[in-house]
Amino acid sequence: MGWTAGVAGTRGTVAQHLTADVPRVSPHDRADLVVSRLLGHHFATVHVLAVLDGDHLAGLVSIESLLAAPAEAVMSELMDPDPPTVELDTRQEPAVWRAVQRGGTVLAVVDRGARFQGIVTPAAFVAVLHAEHDEDLARLGGFAHSTATALAATLEPVARRLRHRLPWLVVGLAGALLAAGVVGGFEDTLRQQVLIAYFLPGVVYLADAVGTQTEALAIRGLSLGVGIRRFARRELESGVALGLVLGAVALCMVATIWGDAGVGLAVGLAIVAASSIATVVALALPWVFHRFGSDPAFGSGPLATVIQDVLSVTIYFAIAAQVAV
Repeated sequence: MGWTAGVAGTRGTVAQHLTADVPRVSPHDRADLVVSRLLGHHFATVHVLAVLDGDHLAGLVSIESLLAAPAEAVMSELMDPDPPTVELDTRQEPAVWRAVQRGGTVLAVVDRGARFQGIVTPAAFVAVLHAEHDEDLARLGGFAHSTATALAATLEPVARRLRHRLPWLVVGLAGALLAAGVVGGFEDTLRQQVLIAYFLPGVVYLADAVGTQTEALAIRGLSLGVGIRRFARRELESGVALGLVLGAVALCMVATIWGDAGVGLAVGLAIVAASSIATVVALALPWVFHRFGSDPAFGSGPLATVIQDVLSVTIYFAIAAQVAV
């Protein structure tokens, strides 16, 4: 189609979508003569004709304007003398948006010497906007760094899905068994104060929820090229603050509704500690996966959940054994 896709150094620029095989005329050419010259010739596109003064672009004439013009009209009278124009190395997204906002159907491309190189067609506009839209959604959704990687992960066959995801879920199963073992280790504590067991799911859930929020921000930041160090301190402070607020609310509610201040204190302290640690885990794991070239979207979530759950259970029962029994 006359595009230069695949040329080294053009990826992501308008040069990648350039169509050079377009009709070229001079400003003084008559409409009837131009039409007769077009007949019998094949071009990659005839959306517009490039009006050239030597090698330099003087303007563009749409095919509609040419066919509707009187026979004696000349190209300088029919052309748009100021069409949307960019250089070869202009990034594709801002270039296409410039043309769209100007109401142009094509985009003229020149080199650094202002010599005409070709045009970007409406079909290329659609392809660029579609690709950029997919990339923006992928980044906002927290996928890996490129849309191609995210798309491959979304559309991969069942066997590959299992290979990517099952190992981490097996780790999660092992973590669940480990958590059960931790609970069994505090069997005497539960016999003395069974009320402690009521709030274990809540403590674990809140720690997981705080960690999941942090992990989503971390993966999204990595996909956008934002290093975790740039926001780690604020996120850690946020995790502690969330734990303090949730812990204080839990303490008041347990003490008021169930009438046991000791269990309420254990629940409140456990939520503060578990939420703070969950934030640390949720920041560390995506960073480790990213550092070693692995997609954090596959492994960091299940692994973080395992670690957070085991730590939350351990912390809760350790505190409860001290203050609630």
